[in-house]
Amino acid sequence: MYAVIEACGRQYRVQEGDILFMDKLDANEGDTVTFDRVLAVSKGEGDVSFGAPVLEGVSVTGKVLNHGKGKKIIVFKYRPKENYRRKKGHRQPYTRVQIEKINA
Repeated sequence: MYAVIEACGRQYRVQEGDILFMDKLDANEGDTVTFDRVLAVSKGEGDVSFGAPVLEGVSVTGKVLNHGKGKKIIVFKYRPKENYRRKKGHRQPYTRVQIEKINA
């Protein structure tokens, strides 16, 4: 059984027990989060339900494991022949979520 959910502006294909890295959620470690925007649910091989755009009465629950920051990326801007150089680093914050149950 799997579901396709929309969270943090992205779509994720999830199963029970999956661990996701998603953009930082406003929840504490150990909290339970519910994803109501379920786009599709599959209960078996040929039994797939699609929403238009979301399914009613279907949700996915998960547990927040921890928060963190991703790997650093370097943003470097320069203009040739003008002595213009700017170097910046960025680390994207994330939340690690474990999917516990698909309520279909």
